[in-house]
Amino acid sequence: MKLVTLTLLLFISFSAASQCETVLFKGKVYDTLRYQSFYNMMIVNRTTGKGVFGQPNGHFSVYVNDGDSITISVKGYDLIDVRIKADGDCRFVRDFPIIGKPHEFEEVVVRPIKSLEQIREEREALVMVETRTVTGLEVVQSPITALYQAFSKTERNKRKIEEWKFKDSQRDILKELLRTYVAYDVVNLTEEEFDDFINFLNVDADFLRTASEWELIEYIKGKYEHFMYLKYSDRDR
Repeated sequence: MKLVTLTLLLFISFSAASQCETVLFKGKVYDTLRYQSFYNMMIVNRTTGKGVFGQPNGHFSVYVNDGDSITISVKGYDLIDVRIKADGDCRFVRDFPIIGKPHEFEEVVVRPIKSLEQIREEREALVMVETRTVTGLEVVQSPITALYQAFSKTERNKRKIEEWKFKDSQRDILKELLRTYVAYDVVNLTEEEFDDFINFLNVDADFLRTASEWELIEYIKGKYEHFMYLKYSDRDR
């Protein structure tokens, strides 16, 4: 009787696991030797070919299928390969201790990398200085001044200079952002490629100023993949 009951329980457990349409795979990675942030961690589903970023604190959560092959990639660490095996609640929860690879360092000149927090503060402060222009009721009260501003080469030049300064500031912030993304393997670009890629990005100033870190990474990563596709397509012609 006990054997029959045990067999029945195992069958029910197996049936429940096999009926999972999707499985919640969640957990975290952590360095066993020191606290480390993981801005470049990716969880890649090798079965479907899709991938998502993990969180900087090492936590991740993604829906997969039972039996999928998953690879967790973190810069400076060995790849982690795992096969999804759902429990009775259609979940697969696991933490992964990792140890950094030993490195041999060569002497190089390195440009200081700003933190994402520093760049975010610069993004939020990105505002173009407005030049004083007579508008509305002031036009009626001071028509001469309004006409002067409308046709004055000096006034037009002042506005143009402020536009140039604003665009330069925007470009500088994007370059700092790209240097950080290159350091964390989000994109693979050289400094010489930054200008072409920034032109290709054509990012909206309001989006650059207000977007979250995740929104920016997703946007730039998508644009980067398109940029590289076009670059290598042109090469093959």
